[in-house]
Amino acid sequence: MDDRTAVVPEGRWLGLVVPKRHAKRAVTRNLLKRQMRAVMVAQAEALPPGLWVLRLKAPFDRKRFCSPASQPLRDDAREELALLLQRAAARA
Repeated sequence: MDDRTAVVPEGRWLGLVVPKRHAKRAVTRNLLKRQMRAVMVAQAEALPPGLWVLRLKAPFDRKRFCSPASQPLRDDAREELALLLQRAAARA
């Protein structure tokens, strides 16, 4: 364990975690990561500087999103991410 004081970076650093167990196909994982980056860029000014980690916590319904790169999946992911980052900005 490092006992030095943590230094918060000037800007916003983003870490992405999309587990294979929740998004089996690489095309789906890549789509979700692109959506995460796009929403972060759009919401960046409202968020405080620091280290941000976005993690997919649950799988998407394969019956509802039959295509791994479908437009409905893209839209739902972007909408949910935007809502989560708005909540985070309101807390900060």
